[in-house]
Formats: sequence, structure tokens, C-alpha cells
Amino acid sequence: MRRVLKCIDKPLLISCIILFALGLVMIFSASNVTAYMYHNVSTYYYFIRQVIILVISVIVSCILLFLNPKKHYYKTSMLGMIIIIAVLIVLLIVGDPQNDMVGWFDLGFFNVQPSEFAKVITIVFLASYYSKYKLDTYAKCLIPIVLCVVIAGLIFLQPDLGTTIIYTLIVGLIFLAAPVRKDLKVKIVFIVFSFLVFGVIFLVSFGKNILEDRQISRFNFTNPCARILEDGNQVCNCYIAINNGGLTGVGLGNSTQKYLYLPEPYTDFIFAIIVEELGVVTGIGIILMYMFILYRILRIGRKSDTRGALICYGVACYIFLHIAINLLGIFGLMPMTGVPLPFMSYGGSFTICLIAALTFVQRISIQNGLSKEN
Repeated sequence: MRRVLKCIDKPLLISCIILFALGLVMIFSASNVTAYMYHNVSTYYYFIRQVIILVISVIVSCILLFLNPKKHYYKTSMLGMIIIIAVLIVLLIVGDPQNDMVGWFDLGFFNVQPSEFAKVITIVFLASYYSKYKLDTYAKCLIPIVLCVVIAGLIFLQPDLGTTIIYTLIVGLIFLAAPVRKDLKVKIVFIVFSFLVFGVIFLVSFGKNILEDRQISRFNFTNPCARILEDGNQVCNCYIAINNGGLTGVGLGNSTQKYLYLPEPYTDFIFAIIVEELGVVTGIGIILMYMFILYRILRIGRKSDTRGALICYGVACYIFLHIAINLLGIFGLMPMTGVPLPFMSYGGSFTICLIAALTFVQRISIQNGLSKEN
């Protein structure tokens, strides 16, 4: 036990704890008005739920931390891929629509979003597969990609365009980083790129029949304040919150935009509330912390074997895409896609998956440390 704990990447662990603690404070601050005025529950409602989710996540993390990557990751992740495909199919058949999507199972205490678990399971599966086999034929290279295409298609049918994009980019990055023979990799990338171009042309030509109106409207994201009474009100209110905050903020708990101007300000829009209450300086500090966490993850990956490196690169991509898509959406530089902000946003499935992903990275760090000692 002592040897294992000694090899944990402590700067990464401490940084994550700091951000989770700040996120917990801001979830309470951002949610108390909505909880009381809109949902008629205790002002501590979402805060307590997030604390319970974090406790569950830590328990899951402790279990995952002692799994041996060489013995358990491949078979467990393969089983996980099969289960995820089955669950996504069942969800499309029997799931109840929420926010115009069939993406969650309602378990009473919180909603489970299988597509979030798909991201982390896929990272571990691809890393384990590409480190296990000699990748010298098209079949060996494409077998895991086919499974990923099935999952991406099922997520797209929910319909969840944002998660589909993130999932596809994670799979693509891991494939590019995998030790695939160069000529095979170039040909496969060309084929996949050709299909993507064809898909984009197809969507542009027949988009109104494939994408829902709410999805199409999101692509009109420029100058949101000119459409404040229509679909631009969310981003425009984010601008107002950020402008109110200035350099040092209006003070913790003193946000005005959380008074039902921003829908569910404790989820996708929490960064705007953070900047309004704690200022641009705190917002920049959070972004710098994100950069440090990504650096530590990539640093662990560079010191690892193929499996460990691919897991670290996949997790770094997973976290980076969530940060980039959330912040770019808030600043009106791309459409809002309902992607939570790591460490800050309220959410059960995403929090559990984020901590699980970070645990896999720490397990790789432990593996590296134990290998050095031996």
C-alpha cells in the first residue's frame, strides 16, 4: 500500500482536489437560487447531491486504483464496450426523452448518462487493444474502430451531437497516437476522412431532415445579444455575467445572472457565474490550473509504455475537449452543445467518469514508479 501511494502523482492529485473543492463551492453558490425559486427544494439540494456523487466517485476510484493494467484492462474494457452498446440500444428503445434527448436513465437519485461512460471505457479499450496486438493488417487496425463507430452512431441517434463529436475526436486521436504501421495509418486516415467529408456534404444537403431544428439553430451562434429574445439569450447572459464580474468579481454568492436569467447555471454555464462572482483573475487562474493538469497527464504518458501512454493521451484529450467546447460556447465562439466543464459543473455521470479517468492516469503513474523500483 505504501509503495503504491508513494508513486501517485501528487501535484496532479492536489490540483484536482483544489478544483473539485472550488467546483463544489460554486455549485452551491450557482444552484441555491434555482433550487429554491424554480424547483422549490432546499438551497443545499444540488450541493448535497454533488457531495454524495463525489463520495461515490472516490469509492469507485479506490477500486480502480488497484486493478492491474496488464491483467485486467483489456478484458474488462472489452466487456464494457459490449455492455455500453447494449445499454445504448436499450436506451433508444425504452428511454424517456429529457430536454429533447433520449440520453439518460432515471435512477431516482440521479440520471445515468451511458454516453459519458462510453468515453472512458473506449479510452481504456483502445489503449489496451493497440498495445496488445501487432498492428500490421487492416483488420487488426479497424476492428476496434468499427465498435467505436457503432457507439458514435447510437449516441448521434439520441440525438447528442456534442457528445458524438467529442467521442469521435477522442477515438481519432488515440488511433493517430497508436503504433500502427505508417502506410496503413495513412490509408485508413484517408478513407475515414473521405467518409467524414461525404457525411458533412450529406448533412449540409439534407440537414433539415437529419438534424432537429434545435440543433440546426445552434449553428447560428454569432452576435447572440442581437437574438436575446430568441436563441441567443443564454450566451448573451453569459456575456452580462462576465462583464459584471470584472477583474475581481462582485463577491461570492452575489451573482445576479443566476436569478433565473441563465438556465441551470450550475451546469454548462457555471464558468460565467464563477467569473461574475470571483472575477476574471479567478477565471484565468482556473484555466492555468487546467493547463497544469493536462501537462501532468501528458508527462505521465511520456514516461509510460504504449498502453499507459495511450490512456494518458486519451484522458488528456477527453478533458481538453470538454474544457475547450464549454468555454468556446460560453464566449460565443462556437455553438453551445451542452458539454459540462470539468471539475466545476454539477453532474453525476460526468463527475464519476472524470474521476475514473484521472484514476486510470494515476494507476499508470503508479505502474511507472513500481517499474523503476524493480
